[in-house]
Amino acid sequence: MKYILSLYKEAFSNLQRNIWILAISMFINRSGSMVLLFASLYLTNDLHYSIIDAGFVMSFYGMGSVLGSYLGGWLTDRRNHFDIMVFSLVLSGFILLLLLIATSLIAICAVIFFYAMSADLFRPANSAAIAIYTTTTDRTRSVSLVRLAVNLGFSVGPAIGGFVALYLGYKWLFVIDACTSFAAAIMLYMYLPRKKSELNRHKNEVLADSATSAYRDFRYLIFILLVTLYGICFFQLFASIPQYFNQVCHYTEDTIGLLLALNGLLVVIIEMPLITALEKKKKIFPYIIIGVFCLPVSFAILSLGGGIMAMAIFYTLFITMSEIFAMPFMFNYAISRPPKERQGQYGALYSISFGLANIGAPALGLGLAGKYGFNNMFIFLILMSILVAIGFGMLSKNQGKVNA
Repeated sequence: MKYILSLYKEAFSNLQRNIWILAISMFINRSGSMVLLFASLYLTNDLHYSIIDAGFVMSFYGMGSVLGSYLGGWLTDRRNHFDIMVFSLVLSGFILLLLLIATSLIAICAVIFFYAMSADLFRPANSAAIAIYTTTTDRTRSVSLVRLAVNLGFSVGPAIGGFVALYLGYKWLFVIDACTSFAAAIMLYMYLPRKKSELNRHKNEVLADSATSAYRDFRYLIFILLVTLYGICFFQLFASIPQYFNQVCHYTEDTIGLLLALNGLLVVIIEMPLITALEKKKKIFPYIIIGVFCLPVSFAILSLGGGIMAMAIFYTLFITMSEIFAMPFMFNYAISRPPKERQGQYGALYSISFGLANIGAPALGLGLAGKYGFNNMFIFLILMSILVAIGFGMLSKNQGKVNA
């Protein structure tokens, strides 16, 4: 116990004040982030669209995320990251309120697309902010602190969201989510410093230098491809698994919300001390590979569970361990690899990978489930995630700037 307590103390010590401000604002924002978690259930249960239609609509989230990430990266290399983050939070909050009146499939697709685009302007700017406010010695812990805040928000959000959807109606989710976006923007505006020297910090730099371009970094592009495939598998947590819980296991929205909240709660409890212990070994890829290999185990447990709650909990545990091992070290690699003048571009590509995953996850997962059944979907995801783990293993053999 003394060792565990010392890890917790070490995990939260000597982190920059600005990182804490970012983390608190992310907690506020993610505490209301219920749309992505319950959108497919809203479409099928409230608006009575088919499961395939729900997958189609959710793919627009991914498309908007890709465009937003690209624009966010482009802007981050040319403007102050502070302005981009605040603008993103405010704009996405206003767009989200349009879901209160959008009911046709086309209108919902448009709102979801522009919401994701505006929300994901935030990601590259946030990556650049973390890189600026940290050093190589505390970067992974800082990333984990921000992730802890996000997951603590995800613990609160789904738990509340499930009860809100069940007892008040899905549309209240959009109002709550918008309000938390506004609150997070206010938090950043009031407490995060906006240094004038950072404005247009790349105005006089030659951004076309192909020697430092992320699009010429072949190793990084392979890494992005693998992250995208990992994301497609992992994001079934939000895309197809809620539908599986609802249609096959016959869980209600509040139960599904609590299972999703368990994922966030486990990350909050486990990740920071574990990352503090692992970070000392100065390795990245071995932990990513362990995390990816947890995915097929989680899908196998769920497919064999037959709706038993204990198996759903074990599934949540393993997919959470996948997230804890893989994602902080993926993010560390992504923000540690680029030179300063390319932080936005590299961060944009990393964000785009998850945007593409948000396109592929519902289209693939719900598409397979709707046409071939959930069991065949699980078999496909198990095989795919094993191949992704093998891909990361091959990439780790010739590690670049960051030790593997």
